[in-house]
Amino acid sequence: MGATLSDPLVDRLLDGRYAIEARLARGGMASVYLATDVRLDRRVAVKVMHAALAEDPDFVARFNREARAAARLSHPAVVSVYDQGSDAGHVFLVMEYVSGSTLREVLRERGKLTPAETVAVMDYVLAALGAAHAAGIVHRDVKPENVLITPDGRVKVADFGLARAVAGTTLTGDDGMLLGTAAYVSPEQVRDGAANARSDVYSAGVLMFELLTGTVPFSADTPLSVAYKHLSDDVPPPSSRSAGVPAELDTVVTTATAREATTRYADGAAMHTALSEARDTLGLHGVVPAPPGDNTINLARTTAAGPAVPSVASSGGGQQTIALPAATEGDEGREPRRWPFVLAAVLVLSLVAGVGGWWLAVGRYTHAPSVLQLTYAQAAAKLDDAGLHAQRGSDTFSDSVSAGHVVSQDPSGGARVHRGATITLHLSRGPATVRVPDVSGKKVHAATIALRKANLKVERQDEAYSSLVQAGRVIRTNPKAGETVSAERGVILVVSKGAQPVDVPDVSNKTYDDAVSLLRAVHLQAKRSDVYSDTVPAGRVVSTSPPAGSTAHVGDTVVVNVSKGPRLRPVPDVTGQPIQQAIRAINQAGFKADPHQIFPGGPGKVVRETPSGMQRPGSTIRLDYF
Repeated sequence: MGATLSDPLVDRLLDGRYAIEARLARGGMASVYLATDVRLDRRVAVKVMHAALAEDPDFVARFNREARAAARLSHPAVVSVYDQGSDAGHVFLVMEYVSGSTLREVLRERGKLTPAETVAVMDYVLAALGAAHAAGIVHRDVKPENVLITPDGRVKVADFGLARAVAGTTLTGDDGMLLGTAAYVSPEQVRDGAANARSDVYSAGVLMFELLTGTVPFSADTPLSVAYKHLSDDVPPPSSRSAGVPAELDTVVTTATAREATTRYADGAAMHTALSEARDTLGLHGVVPAPPGDNTINLARTTAAGPAVPSVASSGGGQQTIALPAATEGDEGREPRRWPFVLAAVLVLSLVAGVGGWWLAVGRYTHAPSVLQLTYAQAAAKLDDAGLHAQRGSDTFSDSVSAGHVVSQDPSGGARVHRGATITLHLSRGPATVRVPDVSGKKVHAATIALRKANLKVERQDEAYSSLVQAGRVIRTNPKAGETVSAERGVILVVSKGAQPVDVPDVSNKTYDDAVSLLRAVHLQAKRSDVYSDTVPAGRVVSTSPPAGSTAHVGDTVVVNVSKGPRLRPVPDVTGQPIQQAIRAINQAGFKADPHQIFPGGPGKVVRETPSGMQRPGSTIRLDYF
């Protein structure tokens, strides 16, 4: 796709270094531009993330982290990552510019590939994945759109780590999975979002299935439905969809796409080995299909005006043979004139000898440039421009070179080396002394990561009770946070077991003050609650909640129920009432009536009740009547 007049980035100098020339493509995540690195004077591809992603600080942090990891990956079948950064809200990634087409465009034009072509393409893809997995990098988004084919028949895999950087942003589905990759996603990515080398193997198996058949294994109305089919259904052998697929390639695909991850190939290298064995067994030594629009020039052609042009052909061993045109009819019987050919041969041999001598003595050598103090990506780019290759060596501590920058190189800068030689780069791990970070309150996993970033390691975990720090989180470290220690020193994490359990003491029949003292002695708090009690005198403890003998934890609050004495009720006034009516009234009020006739022969009415007023329920009330 060409640049549009409305694109604000075209003709702009991004980050003061990358001159944007034209927009090459636009996708759901980013736009890709053709640009020139004015500092190194080379063509590059710049992938600029869409604004919705650039506004998410979590995404920017993940993007920078994954880009740095991808930049460490150096392999001929991997699109190199040179740089990453942001400029005025534009988060970008600078990559090797690869001319040609995506594998998706090839499939769109061809429909499907032959088994030999499929093996040729997958040979590159699996070599790239094998190198990435060996370096601890997982692609997470293997699909035809991320496989590039150059006009000269090379294959390169792009976008390592970007799927992980985008995961969790607003451009993903509810399950955190990129919806555009549902056709290639592994079952474990759908189930729990986990991805590893075996997940890439699964996606590579689906890609190989598509190359052989022209279709993906599963289809449905929505990407989510497609994703769930990876959980419930087995990927069928390609031969069930397309005739002519050998059984050996069926085995490679079905093994790679097994739903149970442990039964797949362990990583890209293992799948590459299996594919190579199948290729050798079948004798499938094909070539990578040409990208759409590629015009291969046939040097062996004739024209109406003259004889055939000499044909250049491969002899199988890498040598080239030249088929000279046959003699014409007019040459027959003529005395051959050999001296011009002899002279020409002498001149050619002299030229070859001179050039060969220069090459052996001088031409095959160059001088390694110094790349000290540069990042690995910058150093690799500088070496690449000098015709050399970068290889990462062991990291080392340095008080003078920032972490992630080159401390030393082997051979050193200025050394005479063969063209195409590999220069080993040793990166700084930062200062040899570091400060212990404060990881209190963090979960153990998060604390471990923070310590690793500070060039420290966890020596062991000790446990301790804490009423202030939640169980499973760090209480403190030893050495303490803020102390300066040697890098790589072991740090002890003191992890909370939660509050210490204690038995609730029995404080029944104690005064409230005595109960509080007993509870505080075992580090429990007290809260008073006044209740009525017919059995416990007022001011004394009736019970506690939780009850005595049960388990509480240090710092917990225990409710102490203190007696207010019995609950009193009013005795109804029944004086002047007939005795039977008075008895009923007293009993219904919760008391016991005790009638006494003081004069016989009277009207049978109550003349006195004792006691009266407020009394304890169940009390006996004497009723005097005559």
